[in-house]
This record gives sequence, C-alpha cells and structure tokens, in this order.
Amino acid sequence: MPGVFTSPDHPIARSPDSPRPNPQLRSLHLMRMDLQLEGKRALITGSTAGIGYAIAESLAKEGAAVIVNGRTQRRVDEALGKLKKANLHGKIAGLAADLGTANGTKQAIGKYPDLDILINNLGIFEAKPFEEIPDEDWLRFFEINVLSGVRLSRHHLPRMKQRNWGRIVFISSESGFQIPAEMIHYGMTKTAQIAVARGLAETTAGTNVTVNSVLPGPTASEGVTDFVEQMSSQQKVGRAEFERDFFRNVRPTSLLQRFETPAEIGAVVAFVCSPLSSAINGASLRADGGVVRAI
Repeated sequence: MPGVFTSPDHPIARSPDSPRPNPQLRSLHLMRMDLQLEGKRALITGSTAGIGYAIAESLAKEGAAVIVNGRTQRRVDEALGKLKKANLHGKIAGLAADLGTANGTKQAIGKYPDLDILINNLGIFEAKPFEEIPDEDWLRFFEINVLSGVRLSRHHLPRMKQRNWGRIVFISSESGFQIPAEMIHYGMTKTAQIAVARGLAETTAGTNVTVNSVLPGPTASEGVTDFVEQMSSQQKVGRAEFERDFFRNVRPTSLLQRFETPAEIGAVVAFVCSPLSSAINGASLRADGGVVRAI
C-alpha cells in the first residue's frame, strides 16, 4: 500500500467538487506506446489486484510475457481471466506462490529461473500504534515487504548481468520518505526498499541492467478501498467525505488532491522497465501526486 495507505481497482466515491482523474486516462492506458518490451519476460509479485495487476496489464499491453503472482490459485486464475478478456498483446501466465516466504521464492525460481524484468510489488500494511506493534509484526513486515524482493533479486540480478540486460523495480511508497506515525513498521520497510534498490543499482555500473524504486502516493487499490470502507463506517461518514477529509487533514500536501489510480502507477512502471529508460538507474522515482514537499 504505497502512500499512507495503498494497494483491485475499485473506484472510491468522490464528492462532486473533488478532483477526478482525467476521463481520457483509462483509454490512454489501454493504448500501446511501443516501449520496446516485446517478448520481455516479467514477473510482478503480488499482482492479482491493485497496483501489481495494473503493472501486469501495462506490461502485457506492450507485448511483454507477463507472469501474474498471488498466494492462491483462485486469485491468480481470476486475474488471468480478466487479463485474457482484455485481449492484450503479450503472453500471460500465472504463479500461485507465497513469495513472502523462502519456500515460495524457491518455487518461483524453480518455475521461472530466468527473467528480463522483476517487479517487487508484494507488500502488506496495517495501521497500528507504535506501542502496540510486537516483534512478530516487525519481522513479518520486513520479511514480506523487503526480504521477498531481496531473495528474488539475489537470484535474478546476477543472471541479468550475465545477459547484460534487465530491469528490477521495487514498488516502495512516499511513506518511505514521510514515515506515517500510524504505521511506522510499514514506513520502515518502504525506506528499506529504497535503500536496497539503490545499493543493488551500484553493482550494475557499466551494464545495461537497472534497479530503481517507484514511490506511489495514496492509491485507490484493493487494500485502500477496504480500509476506507472500514474507516468511513466506523466514523459514520460517507466515502466521499472520508476521502475529502483525508486529503485535507492527513495528506494536505497532495497536489493531486485525490487517490491515484493503479493504472496511473502501472504506466510509470512500464516506462521504467523499457529499454528507453536506460538513463534511469539507482533512482527513487516519485509518482506520489506531489505529496512529498521537496525539490
């Protein structure tokens, strides 16, 4: 859940005066832009819904051979069904495995030992006061949000270097820069992802391999939608009012003043994966709607 929250593509109701996504955005994201990704093999972890699904969709539109991942076969099959109905340009496959575990990672590597593109999107979030976060939660968040990407990158990065081409992208969050007080353990993992991505990029000097992190802001993904439903119900307010109050009080620095859509993040990541993005390496790319007030 990049952003103070984030991570299927369920729209959140908005008040009449709330900023809305450009109505042409959806049709724009459905267009193929020739990012030179034809046939590139791409694994997107945690991609049965939300940002991960949108990334898989964006890459498949560009002709990449996409592997959709989820913990259960049911969720993977549902995502594959949606993607196939969209008549996308690239091949689509599925991987049911819990990549937040070492055994799940071994399963993924055994089935797909060679990739051109690795998107480390898998992540969890939870709002909890710092005093109530036990050691077990710190370890669980670190293993799922950070070690999942570390394990896969440890296998795939050397092979990308041998072939002299590859893209690894960590889906971090603006919460890696602005640690949310309501979920410090989550923010810690998002900062760690940025650090790992930069460190790995340092090892790619002189090659055609890049490692970057992308930092979405608050995004209307599955986890956020559920969270908004829960919080608006508890506070006995409508979803539109909750969203308006959220950006007024919790994320007042947002220039977008609305939740981003997963498709908006998917388009950014697709470009970062493209051969056309070869000059971008070791970067923390903010796609946060202007939430972070920094130059």
